[in-house]
Amino acid sequence: MENSSTSTALLIPKEQVANLRFPAAEVLINKEDRLKLYEKLKQATVLGNIDHSKIRIVFEDNEARKMIETTIWATGEKNIVLKHGMTIPIHRIVEISFF
Repeated sequence: MENSSTSTALLIPKEQVANLRFPAAEVLINKEDRLKLYEKLKQATVLGNIDHSKIRIVFEDNEARKMIETTIWATGEKNIVLKHGMTIPIHRIVEISFF
């Protein structure tokens, strides 16, 4: 089931992440939402490393809301790491979903 974030996001190939620019502003204003997202990211990282499970990541760069489907290899304090060392700042992630 798609929610409004997913339905308005442009699905892009994960390889394009390396060329994107990310503003410094947080996309999730609510601190509780940010904590929930971080917990889901940590869970997705474990699943990605054990089962190579893919997830859907909705995020915002400096142009628009975008979405990729990939595996998270690592979650740090500020960024998530995808294949080939590509990163997305956590403060620009709107949501993730498992499938």
